[in-house]
Amino acid sequence: MSQTTAQGPLLVRLRDNFVEAIAREKVFLGVLAVSFFVAGAVYDRPQVAMWVGFAFAGYSAVANDSIQTIGTFIASNRDRKWWQLWLFIGGIFLVTVWYSWWAYDGDVSYGRLMSKGFETAPTSFHFLHIAAPLFLMILTRMRMPVSTTFLLLSCFASTGGSIMSVTMKSVSGYGIAIVVAFAVWFAFGQAMKRWFTGEAHPAWRWAQWISSGFLWSVWLQQDAANVAVYLPRSLNLTQFLVFAIAIFLGLGVLFSMGGEKVQEVVDEKSDVVDVRSATVINAIYAVILYVFKVVSQVPMSTTWVFVGLLAGRELAMAMRKANTTGRGVKDAIALARRDLVYVTIGFIVALVLAAVINPVVGKALIE
Repeated sequence: MSQTTAQGPLLVRLRDNFVEAIAREKVFLGVLAVSFFVAGAVYDRPQVAMWVGFAFAGYSAVANDSIQTIGTFIASNRDRKWWQLWLFIGGIFLVTVWYSWWAYDGDVSYGRLMSKGFETAPTSFHFLHIAAPLFLMILTRMRMPVSTTFLLLSCFASTGGSIMSVTMKSVSGYGIAIVVAFAVWFAFGQAMKRWFTGEAHPAWRWAQWISSGFLWSVWLQQDAANVAVYLPRSLNLTQFLVFAIAIFLGLGVLFSMGGEKVQEVVDEKSDVVDVRSATVINAIYAVILYVFKVVSQVPMSTTWVFVGLLAGRELAMAMRKANTTGRGVKDAIALARRDLVYVTIGFIVALVLAAVINPVVGKALIE
């Protein structure tokens, strides 16, 4: 009898928590349901489907991937008006994609979509082509920093080798980022803890905005392909304006919300709200992405670089006792392991979707 009585309140609490979660997310779930319906209604009409897929991919990429580059920018500028941050980041977006469109004959991906396996624009769509970004939205809502490169681009790969190239480049990015971050913060973590005390000099604010802008631009040069993959490889002026304005407005929504759920993955890391720490993180991340951009035109998952960078930093700071959170090595390893599990889940989901949609990918996985 006592066991039944004890279980009663627990079941009630679980029920109440579930009902509360549904109520809190009812708008999101409603939008998601309508979006799946729209995907089913338009996927067999290519001229409409490509723009619907682009719209879904644009929001999902902005909500998930871009927060991994401008997340520290948002976290360390909570005292600024959201629209000021939006106009700055949005302006850099417009200039960056305009230059690619002008210099690469209408291609907004800086040639990423001209690499082998992605050079041909889709002429027909599977339902899951259009619905794939919706799965990314769900994972984003679950606070998972998932790779849009794997989840979106892999569905359109025309060769199995292209998937392997993207995978190898992304995994190597994770390894390099974790090693570089660990080395920097292991060597200078204690010094940064001493230097980065008290109120930051105003020059640090300028440095942080410059580093954030540079990082955001370099990230776009890698990841604009994830959104533009639905569209013609060479956009005319009207198509480019629709592309640019839609993403620009989507950024405004993101900033007005203070970041999507993935922002919490950034906020929980040590000292990211300090403008000086944010500047160092952004600068190192930008350099790594820029090097990978120069080395190869093959698309890559910047998410894996982001997760590796934070993991190496957290581990080094914990080992050197250089963080202000008091987080130990075990806690740092747990955080790194959890983030790695999340991106791995996204990778598996992406491959499953790609194999279902694309026989070429399925064959490559089997081989």
